[in-house]
Amino acid sequence: MVITGIGVVSPIGIGRQAYFDALSRGKNGIDRVTSFDASPFRTQMAGEVKGFDPEAYMGPREAYRMDRFAQFAVASARQAVEDAGLTISPELRDRAGVVMGCGIGGIRTLEEQAKGLHVEGPRRVSPFFVPMMISNMSSGQVAISLNLRGPNITLTTACAASTHAIGEAFRIIARGEADVMIAGGTEAAVTPLGFAGFCALRAMSRRNDDPTRAMRPFDKDRDGFVMGEGAGAIVMESLEHALSRNANIYAEMAGYGQTCDAHHIVEPDPTGEQPARAMALALRDAGLTPTDVDYINAHGTSTVLNDRCETLAIKRVFGSHAYKLKVSSTKGMTGHLLGAAGAVEAIACVFAIATGIVPPTINYETPDPELDLDYVPNSAVKADVRVAMSNSFGFGGHNAVIVMKRFEP
Repeated sequence: MVITGIGVVSPIGIGRQAYFDALSRGKNGIDRVTSFDASPFRTQMAGEVKGFDPEAYMGPREAYRMDRFAQFAVASARQAVEDAGLTISPELRDRAGVVMGCGIGGIRTLEEQAKGLHVEGPRRVSPFFVPMMISNMSSGQVAISLNLRGPNITLTTACAASTHAIGEAFRIIARGEADVMIAGGTEAAVTPLGFAGFCALRAMSRRNDDPTRAMRPFDKDRDGFVMGEGAGAIVMESLEHALSRNANIYAEMAGYGQTCDAHHIVEPDPTGEQPARAMALALRDAGLTPTDVDYINAHGTSTVLNDRCETLAIKRVFGSHAYKLKVSSTKGMTGHLLGAAGAVEAIACVFAIATGIVPPTINYETPDPELDLDYVPNSAVKADVRVAMSNSFGFGGHNAVIVMKRFEP
């Protein structure tokens, strides 16, 4: 299977080229929240998408009837299809599908409708409330927008959701159930309720006086993540289908692995055993060895436990080769996009393969003695990336890993 189209809505850029340019420059997309008054909250910053116009991708009526997370999904998918130069012919519609990941769904709509119910009663609740809120509309609205009648699934495995979505789309094509799949993830949970929940967990950074430097994966002084929002989508095709239409091929999807910690609702297993097993399974699925990997886009959440466990897991799998790898977390730029994180990070892997530029881990200032890998600190570097891995780990112990490699005809 090959990747032929890319779409991105992110805090550091909307569209493939804007996102690629931002990755190469180590652009910061985190600042104080502007969409609501965050001053009462423990954390007051986020990676917000600025300048997004849903009507660039759909009509005003459709936009009005979608929560922001679904608007992002449709926008990224339409970008990806356009980038792929893909024509959805009547013959293709039944052989093309969608798998999207979404961790939370229409929380903005939920908040607005709950306020209306409490103030004015049940008649104030919109008939569009449920279809705007439910997370499966991330894939449903994409299919409706593009008239795709093949397999259609939304996965909700927290922060692993969109990596699972890409992996499952990969499996669907491998089973012969589709020739083309749009896969990725979306999230728009930068809302008062979303913030309140994560603040209550004490999971987010409190560097409110210095928001641009708050998200610092693998740094000794990391104190939690910063929420982000956005979406990413790829067009994945069987090689035969892509070659038949002379498509531009960015990279090859090579392997997928998934496991579960079965340990705790929010904390990772401190041994790193199951993330390591997911990485090993993805490599085995790809027919590759640890020494074949050049770059890992880490889950890298800037939390004390995750960054330590992920580093340990990488060492478990890669041994001495772990010290030869480039390992970076692009969350320092975008914030943590929750259910969309894996998709935009998989696209960062495609960027590294296609351009030979490894995106950096920004805000890396003080090395942690326990974390001693090459985290590509602060500035992008040139490297020959033939094989890249993307890790995603979610609340509930969900671990998902995908492997991509340079396409060589």
